[in-house]
Parts: sequence; C-alpha cells; structure tokens
Amino acid sequence: MKQYTIASVPGDGIGPEVIAAGRLVLQAAQEVDGGFQLSFDEYPWSCEYYLQHGEMMPKDGLQILGGHDALYLGAVGFPTVPDHVSLWGLLLPIRQGFQQYVNLRPIKLFPGIACPLRDKGPEQIDFICIRENTEGEYAGVGGRLHVGTPEEVALQTSVFTRTGVERVIRYAFQVAMERPRKELVSATKSNSLQYSMVFWDEVFQKVAAEYSGVKASKSHVDALATQFVLQPEAFSVVVASNLFGDILTDLAGALQGSLGVPAGGNINPERRYPSMFEPVHGSAPTIAGKGIANPIAAIWAGAMMLDFLGEKEAAGAITQAMMGVTAEGRVLTADLGGRATTSQVAEEVATKLRTLAG
Repeated sequence: MKQYTIASVPGDGIGPEVIAAGRLVLQAAQEVDGGFQLSFDEYPWSCEYYLQHGEMMPKDGLQILGGHDALYLGAVGFPTVPDHVSLWGLLLPIRQGFQQYVNLRPIKLFPGIACPLRDKGPEQIDFICIRENTEGEYAGVGGRLHVGTPEEVALQTSVFTRTGVERVIRYAFQVAMERPRKELVSATKSNSLQYSMVFWDEVFQKVAAEYSGVKASKSHVDALATQFVLQPEAFSVVVASNLFGDILTDLAGALQGSLGVPAGGNINPERRYPSMFEPVHGSAPTIAGKGIANPIAAIWAGAMMLDFLGEKEAAGAITQAMMGVTAEGRVLTADLGGRATTSQVAEEVATKLRTLAG
C-alpha cells in the first residue's frame, strides 16, 4: 500500500473548518480505494500563531514542510494581522521557497449550481487557468523612501526572468496538449508594459514554436477579462503572469457560482519540493466559527492533491461525488442556496463517494 505524508496547515478563519471537512472526504476516499494511506501532520501556523510568536511560521518552517509529499492549506489572513504580513509570512515563502511556480486553477461549473451569467451552464464553464506563481509582480522587490513626508516615494518592481516565464508557459502548453481542444491563450498588456510584457510575449512566441499542435494566441488582459464574462466557452487553457493570473482566476472563480467552490494547486512540476493545494476563498472572517462555510473548494483541493500524487481514480471519484451532491441540490451551504452546515456537506460527499463505489 502506498503511503503519503501530508502537511496540513488549516490557517485562519474558516480554514480549520473546511480542512477538517476535506480530510473527512479524503479519509472516505482512502477507505473506498484501499490502495493508499494518507498520514497527516498538522501545523498551527496562522495569524493567531503570529500574535503569540511574532512570526507566521517558525524559521525552520520550510525545512519542516519539506519532508512531506504534499501540503494541504486552509486559508491565510485575519483582520488581527495586516494582510501583507500574513501573506509574506506564510503563503508566499512556501510558494517561492518550494519553487511552486505553477498556480493551477481548474474553472468548472458543477451541475446544479447556478452561474451568475445568463444562459451559461456546465458545458460553457470548463477551462483551466495557469498563473505564474513565484515572481512577476509579486517578486517583492521595491521599497519606500522618505516615509511620512510629502516627498515619500514607493517603488514596487516586477521581476520577469527568462527561466521563470519560459517554464510556466511551457507547462501551460503541455496542459493544452492534453485537453480535447488544444488551445492556449496568453494574457498580456504589452501595449503599455513595453518591457515586461513584451518580453513575456517574445518568450510565449518562442515556446509556441515547439508546440505546433496547439493553437496559440495572446490577448490583452483587459479584453480577456471581458471575454471571460461574455464568452467563457471560448477558452480551454489560459496562461498569465502572477498579478494578471491572480485577478483573472478570481473573476473565473465567480463564474463557478460561489467562491466557496474553486480550488487551486501550487505546483512544483519537477517534484523536487512538495506541492500545495488549497481552497481559494480566503479566511472569510465574518462567518468563521459558525460552521456554515462551503467545504466544496477544500474537498476539491484534496482531490487535486490526490491526482497530483498519482491517485487519479480516487481523485476522480471525489470529483464525481461532489458533482453528484451539487446536482441533487439537497445538501448545500447557504452560498449555494441551501441550509446545510460545513460538516453536513462533507458527510454527504463522503456518503455519495461510498455509494458510487458500490
């Protein structure tokens, strides 16, 4: 039997609630499959941890996490700690330190969930966004001068390296090759960002020459955002820089009917370091502790984690069970028009999983 060690970091707000729900479903998948076993090590790193220790995670945090096969993250951020402190204290050091340079976001409308777009259903909302995840606009290069004076200056510098841009674009082409529609759109803004985005476009064109089987095109990010709303069915795979990808994937997530649904993977394709999987909804402090958070995103993130570990049948079974639950519409949380609790939805998905297994 295959053994996997998973580092669980529930984090802040609703993070502990949805990760507990996700683990319940993962346990059911493990039992049904019978061919693998997950062992979880849980770490309390969070904004509460920061208030107690003055840091979001210990100085040897990456070393601790590095011994695991994958990371399962809940949420990072709470009003008690400034967002830039929590983000740069936990999430970004993991992404950058473990070279998780691919942020993988499947955009899929599940059956039974109403899309905010008129006349758009599951057949029209089904594509993948790939976001560069370690440099670009979030490289963290910059500073402030003359702080607090009328002459104060703030500089934030984007960093685009040939290695960083080429590897994420190549990954996107490889994903496009595996899709029924072998198409890839690159998000750019080279009309105004005459250095970074022109460079991005040149690298995209160079890599495209290696993938003649993929229909490659580029679009300015503002036009792309418009098309996400007007014609989401036009897309198969989209690749974007860190900031552009962040914004586009949140827009795409809204197309899925609720931000309680989308999940994401922070991937190190070479597997030199563990990859990290998470719901993308954030910590939702206004509903934290009420037991009403939607666990679908965390459950889906768990399925993505299993798929990456090679347990594709179990991952597919979880996804099928989730879609079965949403299609029936009986056990859903309030954001999807239901009255169920977080744990009730998780239990329903686990029950559906066992039922489908026969």
